[in-house]
Amino acid sequence: MTRTLTGILSVALVTALSPLAASAQAPAAPAGQTPARITLPTVVVTAQKEPADRQTLPLSVTAVATEALANAGIGMASDAALYAPNTYFQELTARKISNPRFRGIGSSPANPGITTFIDGVPQLNANSSNVEFAGVDQVEFVRGPQSALFGRNTLGGLINITSRRPSLSEWTGTLAVPVGSASSREVRAAVSGPLAERVAVGFALGRSTRDGFTVNDTTRRTLDDRSATFGKAQLLWTPAANWEARAIVSGERARDGDYALNDLGALRRNPFHVARDFEGYTNRDVVSTTVLTRREGSRVALATTTGVVRWTTRDLTDLDYTPLPLLTRDNREEDAQFTQEVRIASAANAPTRLGDAAVLRWQSGVFFFTQNYEQDAVNHFSPYVLSPTLAFPVSQHSPQSALDDKGVGAFGQGTITVRQRLDLTLGARVDYESKDGKLDTFYAPAIAPPMRVDVTKTFSNISPQAALAYRFAPERMAYASVGRGFKAGGFNPASPAGKESYAEERTWNLEGGVKTSWAGGRVSANAALFYIDWSDLQLNLPNLAVPGQFYIANVGAARSGGAEVELNARPHAAVDLFASAGLTHARFGAGSISSGRDVSDNRLPGTPDYTASVGAQLARALGAAATLYGRAEAVFYGAFKYDDANIVGQDAYALSNFRGGVRGKYVFGEAWVKNAFDTRYVPIAFAYGSLAPSGYIGEMGRPRTFGVSGGITF
Repeated sequence: MTRTLTGILSVALVTALSPLAASAQAPAAPAGQTPARITLPTVVVTAQKEPADRQTLPLSVTAVATEALANAGIGMASDAALYAPNTYFQELTARKISNPRFRGIGSSPANPGITTFIDGVPQLNANSSNVEFAGVDQVEFVRGPQSALFGRNTLGGLINITSRRPSLSEWTGTLAVPVGSASSREVRAAVSGPLAERVAVGFALGRSTRDGFTVNDTTRRTLDDRSATFGKAQLLWTPAANWEARAIVSGERARDGDYALNDLGALRRNPFHVARDFEGYTNRDVVSTTVLTRREGSRVALATTTGVVRWTTRDLTDLDYTPLPLLTRDNREEDAQFTQEVRIASAANAPTRLGDAAVLRWQSGVFFFTQNYEQDAVNHFSPYVLSPTLAFPVSQHSPQSALDDKGVGAFGQGTITVRQRLDLTLGARVDYESKDGKLDTFYAPAIAPPMRVDVTKTFSNISPQAALAYRFAPERMAYASVGRGFKAGGFNPASPAGKESYAEERTWNLEGGVKTSWAGGRVSANAALFYIDWSDLQLNLPNLAVPGQFYIANVGAARSGGAEVELNARPHAAVDLFASAGLTHARFGAGSISSGRDVSDNRLPGTPDYTASVGAQLARALGAAATLYGRAEAVFYGAFKYDDANIVGQDAYALSNFRGGVRGKYVFGEAWVKNAFDTRYVPIAFAYGSLAPSGYIGEMGRPRTFGVSGGITF
């Protein structure tokens, strides 16, 4: 019923807006003045490191810019993903667990298939990637392998988050205070401006809290409450017209409740209810420092990116997820990473001339990183749980681990443009890294011999990429590309015997598409076809011998193919329309073996058959001082399977969001509702053996939430 209502609403929305889009004209200008031209804004992205118009790049990229982030009330990268086709996030209520999948590609937090870059710094572990937005300017979802420029762990693509640049010209600021259901309260504020002619600062601060959605029937308390304090400070210095440096310090202190996991069958019979004797929590602290420099010479641009990221987490949970005092888990993790990139490129306005008809734009660079990760996960068993003969409590450290990783990469890319119509792009990257692993599993008291793994492995790879693009007209381009993706191998902190390490994963990706602009720049329409061929696919699997624990295993070959379409239109100065659709057919290859089972031709888990979104934003002036606006959007996800065996899955579902209000020159007020029809869905579930009656546990997606927001801008 919910999906039917959402579909009817979406069709009605598009039908109602179609006549307006077809007939709208620019507002009449005063006599003697030329009417303002209505066009879609140019969207500049850094999907290939150097700033470029997304319509000129031979790849699939969806950008959600400042205005859209504010209009839709987006506070995290996963909230923005609904606008990107063939993109799906599997995440839990505790925000440390958030794993994106593009076109069927994804993996574990410790070894992601899609890496998030924040101001150019890769988040080498996904635990630090899905942070609350503070002073964010744009989010880019770049689909397809980007290993030729970005290296390891971008074989499925990347998420690029950039901070809003401090203003050198004037002081500006915003303050927003959303209040909503589940006792949600937020304050988000940002301000920036000049301190001197060549120095500017920016500050962004926020605080968010809400009660949980899930009730523990044993205690009658909500289980999955959330709260976070977050902020960012920036310093911009431009010592010369062609030289700048930025220092960015950001942090987040998240104090979330326990995981809202429950037996999958019970969850579907009685959503948002669990029964436990123990209630835990999930804490995360993230601090990062980034230094960006750029000098734009007459012929060459030099850029550097230095990043330091430190995070710690602790999650304490009832691991049996029942009212019985059987098993709890206390998991502590910490990670410190340092990254350094130095890059040179042809100056933006001075490509190298290769004769009268051709020019060359190029870039090259080197990248270095270190990462130190430690974990101590302790499972506490009550007396008699492990064995009828053990009449005392037992603690199992599984694992106590230390993983050290360091690597270096070198890359280069060149694009030859012939007669301003034909682009030929060639690029490649060489990566080398060394990993050390010390993995201990033991009991206290020592009821069994301890196990230790102490090993070092090295990995290397060459990732080439080539693309051909042809502009039939300045606003219409067709392209084709081929590239190789690479994801490093590594060690599992804990795993079944014989699975302590895993090998590299590689892909070949073919893509072809068109990028077009119509109606004098009022409409953009992009489409792409893709095919991905995997070898040594890495799969994140639950370890049924140790509850709540996962490991990565190479299971064999896989393939994925599909299509994507994106449409944006501005038929009138007060009307914005947007839509996207994606199809993905992702299957394991012949002979693929996972957990001892043949999974040949099974569907890759966590990959909807399709994704689609449609929406509109309308505005109407209320005199000269205020504007009335409204926004509606619906997103559709196809059916998918939770596991490699394809035993259980989620049916197709749809979500709808609405927002509307009044905005003046300095103040605004609005009302909003998300998941308006209260669709019930389970975005993530996994096998859990005998501790779950159905064999699986999962967590509900967010229910309907609603509220009001008010604030000021200047």
